[in-house]
Amino acid sequence: MANLKDLKNRIESVKSTRKITKAMQMVAAAKLRRAQEAAEMARPYAERFNAVMAQLAKSVGDSDTAPKLLSGTGKDDTHLLVVMTAERGLCGGFNSNIAKLAKARADELLGQGKTVKILTVGKKGRDVLRRTHSEYFVGNVDLTEVKRVGYENAQEIAQDVLDRFDGGEFDVCTIFYSIFHNVVSQEPTAQQIIPADFEADEGEEQGTQTLYDYEPSEEEILADLLPRGVATQIFSALLENGASEQGARMSAMDNATRNAGEMIDKLTIEYNRTRQAVITNELIEIISGAEAL
Repeated sequence: MANLKDLKNRIESVKSTRKITKAMQMVAAAKLRRAQEAAEMARPYAERFNAVMAQLAKSVGDSDTAPKLLSGTGKDDTHLLVVMTAERGLCGGFNSNIAKLAKARADELLGQGKTVKILTVGKKGRDVLRRTHSEYFVGNVDLTEVKRVGYENAQEIAQDVLDRFDGGEFDVCTIFYSIFHNVVSQEPTAQQIIPADFEADEGEEQGTQTLYDYEPSEEEILADLLPRGVATQIFSALLENGASEQGARMSAMDNATRNAGEMIDKLTIEYNRTRQAVITNELIEIISGAEAL
């Protein structure tokens, strides 16, 4: 049985931990509100942009004049996986779930005889993937010093990816991130961005298409917009990741606070029982000594 001093120290230690987790939960809740608003405000633009690009891509089709970012290289031998996670931990399974999805895709491609290259955005994803797939790493984007992710950060990542594509380093690029639904639900997602894969609008798929005349040609417009589309998709993924991270951290710290409270209750009961046992033993010793006189 632990002595009273050890139990008292453990109770104080758990109480200090509970204060920290509670404070982190409140900070995550404050950050979540801003991150969620940013992610939700970006969704309509991204959806409309993708709809316009889908219409343009459908007009161009598989013509020889289609931009390379749309038509691809004609093969899919080399795949670049851009794994986007957080720079910090203590957010439940947020980072590990994204890394798990990326590892599964990498193993699947390697099993098919494809060449895999991994570009990580965020320290936590890099740390997880390095244990099993370090030989496939081609780079890491460090956002540790970035207080608030902006479009310029997405442009830098997109430019790196585009330079690698222009240099013939890969044929297909897929980004991995988490879509934010609510505090307790974040969905790890894989999205192909090169060659561009745009989903057509539901109304257009059902036959209510609108015919447009483009000036300049569709090919010229796509050649200008496709690089922006890559940056837009990466920026949208960063915003979704930011909201998902804070939601996961808020949920994880709430669970940690609850667990600390339960542990304090158990330790307090054990402390009281131990204290009562000590008092009982002392009374027995006093009574026994008095009877011996």
